Amino acid sequence: MRTVTKQAVEWLAAAATDPRDCKREWNGETGAAVLACGRYWDVLSVPEELAMPALDALLCIPQAPGPALADTAARRVAFFLPPDPAGRWIGTGIRYAGKGSWIAVPAPHRAAGRLRWLVPPDGTGALFVPAAVELALQLTLGRRTAQADTTGRCPTCGAPTAGSRPRAGGRPG
Repeated sequence: MRTVTKQAVEWLAAAATDPRDCKREWNGETGAAVLACGRYWDVLSVPEELAMPALDALLCIPQAPGPALADTAARRVAFFLPPDPAGRWIGTGIRYAGKGSWIAVPAPHRAAGRLRWLVPPDGTGALFVPAAVELALQLTLGRRTAQADTTGRCPTCGAPTAGSRPRAGGRPG
């Protein structure tokens, strides 16, 4: 195992109550382990239609990114952030997992079922900066809102907006 991968495995497994058991789970049938949030990181889970453009923006800034994990079945992306006991995130479809929460993760160097690392942990402890994630999500939502203004649909749920006019056939446009 390469040094960077080994460091990433050790860093991620350190969040487990039993790091050796965590590594066994990664090599087991499911390939995933359930780890506690709130000690080494918190997790912000975002719908992928907002998360993917936000992640693209975050990868363009000169700061090292934190881990980002995709759940392909739920169509969500989890951003790993520094622990914040007072952390609160509000938004449609936004879920914040801090102390007392758990997350299923594959080993840093592989996928497990529906879980895939978009940005795997690098073993240094790098995490996303919350303010940068917030800004990237706001920019993404702003772009979607601007596009929705031209389509007459809500940028979050896709429902027709109050100002949209019916198209032929009586459906709003």
